[in-house]
Amino acid sequence: MAEKSLVLLLALTPVVLTSCNDFLDITPTGKVIAKTADEYRALLAYEYKTMPEDRGLATLRADEMTLDKASTTAEDFDSYFDIWTWNDLAPQTTTASFGWRRYYHAIYIANYIIAHQTEITEGTAAEISQLVGEAYALRAYMHFLLVNLYAKPYTASTPASERGIPVMTEPDVDIIPVCSTVEAVYDRILADLDAADQHLNVEKWDDGHSYRFTTTAALALRARVALYKGDWQAVRTAAESVIAKRPDLEDLTNRSSLLPDNYKSVENLLALEQVMTAVYKNIGRPSNDLLAAYKTGDQRKSRFYRQVTASVSTLQKGGGGDSRCSFRTAEMYLIAAEAAARLGDTKSAAGQLTKLMQKRYSAATVEGYTAPLTTMTADELLAEIAHERRCELAFEGHRWFDLRRSARPQLHKTYNGVDYTLSADDARYTLRFPTEAVEANPNLL
Repeated sequence: MAEKSLVLLLALTPVVLTSCNDFLDITPTGKVIAKTADEYRALLAYEYKTMPEDRGLATLRADEMTLDKASTTAEDFDSYFDIWTWNDLAPQTTTASFGWRRYYHAIYIANYIIAHQTEITEGTAAEISQLVGEAYALRAYMHFLLVNLYAKPYTASTPASERGIPVMTEPDVDIIPVCSTVEAVYDRILADLDAADQHLNVEKWDDGHSYRFTTTAALALRARVALYKGDWQAVRTAAESVIAKRPDLEDLTNRSSLLPDNYKSVENLLALEQVMTAVYKNIGRPSNDLLAAYKTGDQRKSRFYRQVTASVSTLQKGGGGDSRCSFRTAEMYLIAAEAAARLGDTKSAAGQLTKLMQKRYSAATVEGYTAPLTTMTADELLAEIAHERRCELAFEGHRWFDLRRSARPQLHKTYNGVDYTLSADDARYTLRFPTEAVEANPNLL
């Protein structure tokens, strides 16, 4: 049944599996069966390669970008304008879609690997264990992205009763899924991370394979999951553990340093997603409010953006094959600082934030910004941390989710003289399930 289901799912998915031709064993009955560790690795590699870029797409819904019709094609503009203006009820037929099917395809393949782990041949025990651990971690990440796109934030709901998303743990396409609660989805994610910890044994891949989960990347995912839950002790434990393993940061005061989202950056923990694709990067420009947030001496402003005119800058982050980053060390410093501040440990919070700022501000200005941190209250530190998150993680797929997990403030945008508003705590902070998914399965609602 599982092999038949795999064939059916791959057949129904509108993707070309030419990269899989060298490892698919076509049996006389037409079933597609992976057998060896290399064949299972190729299945997983395809899912890594075809990851949805929805964290970049979600950037359009936040307050980082101003759309610019002159900088892109009319086709691309029409594809993304409704997303930028939160027009979810009656979008144009040309509007781009957030992922749904691709996430569950990846979950299915992860389920298939997990279910057949004892049948994998021609691999060492360590290789097979690592492969299974990656499948658990990928399944956790797919469910995590889905629940944060299509369900209310954990911190802004009653998670034990709030509708979440379908959780799939079996490789069977005949299952008719129903939605679990938000809490149950998070419980599954954390259980999968526990299982991943039992199997993962690679701490760091070389640059060519750094899109694969490692022990450190899974720990970074655990830190982000706990952050979105508001489980501050768990946040602190996980983030500080990552920092202990991978403390290095790019020094942006050195003009020859890599951008921190480069897949070869010393702080890149998982080079899986190309968050800002070339299309996303070119359809607009950084908002004036975001640019104004950067303080004097902040080296990120000239490294992340290129000033074209006195009033217009373009984005230098993302858009190329080198810019692939799902988790990096700077995020862990910010997470650790936020957790410490919320737990009342202002000294540790200030220390973590200082370590990051020393690599981001010029020598002439950094002391003036970091010295006051040592006397700030927890609330004052949290404001500073939020500011640093906005500047540091801009256009890396964090801002929309940070807005969701915090105050869900009112956002206002203007285009061609027309105003668009997302009200405070607006229902549109949560995406609607895709129409085709609901039509195919009314049990989702």
